[in-house]
Amino acid sequence: MSGSEKGPVPFRSGCTCCGIDIHCHVVPARFPLPAGDSPVRGWPSMVTSGNCHATVVIDDKPYRTVSDACWVAERRLEEMDRTGIRVQALSPMPELFGYWIDKDAANDLTRHVNDAIAALAVEGEGRFVGLGGVPLQDMDLAIAELHRMVRELGFRGVEIGSNINGVPIGDPRFHPFFAEVENLGVAVFVHAVRPAGMDRLVGPAPLQQVLGYPTDVGLAAASVITGGLLLKFPTLRIAFSHGGGTLASLLPRLEQGYSAFPALKEAMPEPPSLQARRLYVDALVFDTDTLRRLIAVFGEERLMLGTDYPFSFRDQEPVARIEAAFADAGLRERLTYANAQTFLALDEV
Repeated sequence: MSGSEKGPVPFRSGCTCCGIDIHCHVVPARFPLPAGDSPVRGWPSMVTSGNCHATVVIDDKPYRTVSDACWVAERRLEEMDRTGIRVQALSPMPELFGYWIDKDAANDLTRHVNDAIAALAVEGEGRFVGLGGVPLQDMDLAIAELHRMVRELGFRGVEIGSNINGVPIGDPRFHPFFAEVENLGVAVFVHAVRPAGMDRLVGPAPLQQVLGYPTDVGLAAASVITGGLLLKFPTLRIAFSHGGGTLASLLPRLEQGYSAFPALKEAMPEPPSLQARRLYVDALVFDTDTLRRLIAVFGEERLMLGTDYPFSFRDQEPVARIEAAFADAGLRERLTYANAQTFLALDEV
């Protein structure tokens, strides 16, 4: 039995945390060389930079400097206890999806990252569950790795990008993958990756995370609605990072268009606003008023904690933010852990 298959263990001494964080990432401490004799464009490596940090290097260029909290369980557990998080759902840093590299190399990369997540889950003794990656540029390889990480590694779900080399996730070509996810009864977490529209942003590179990510997530969620994904796979549990991105703002316009344009009504047998309430979203929006808006759009049963741990651009006090936004104790419990417990199909917290 893998560490991910274990149920959550009793609270550590002095720990009063109960939150479930569905949005936090892993970067392995090292990457192997790619198979074969030729270099693979897009293949990552790690360069130690001292003081418990390392730099992810891709194509000889520094991509991101990360702390050892990306791969050291004890570092994560200390922060979880401090911020009231009982369980983290571990997923790859999105640049490790590898959708843009050779399919066989991408398969090797995702297997390595998933094995690193599984090893962390063992070290965490029930405090971590896995949401692995798959090489979605190749359907057969993606489905095979999905089966491996669920059946052999005991993962609770899969993290996928908001687009796969520019193709939205609502595109029918991904239906075989979602059919397997639904059959296995596991969750899908959608994270932004290589967002569209970067040429329209004026300013430094971090604007990709600040503005590009929520825009691409909103478009991905809209593609699920306009493509009827949840009508085809009604028991699919799918969540979107960054509060669903721009979807909450786009939805009234999409709803009006549904009424105004016969072609949209023909394409969507169910109103967009109703479909949206089948989606899950995380609470990573940095604003209490926006959290209340998300409840109005998606419902009290669909919002979950998400922090983007361990990166610097994250919610430092996720449970406190929920407590500041909502006075009702029952609602706080749903948002802090109960909704995520359902999403991840956890028996107990």
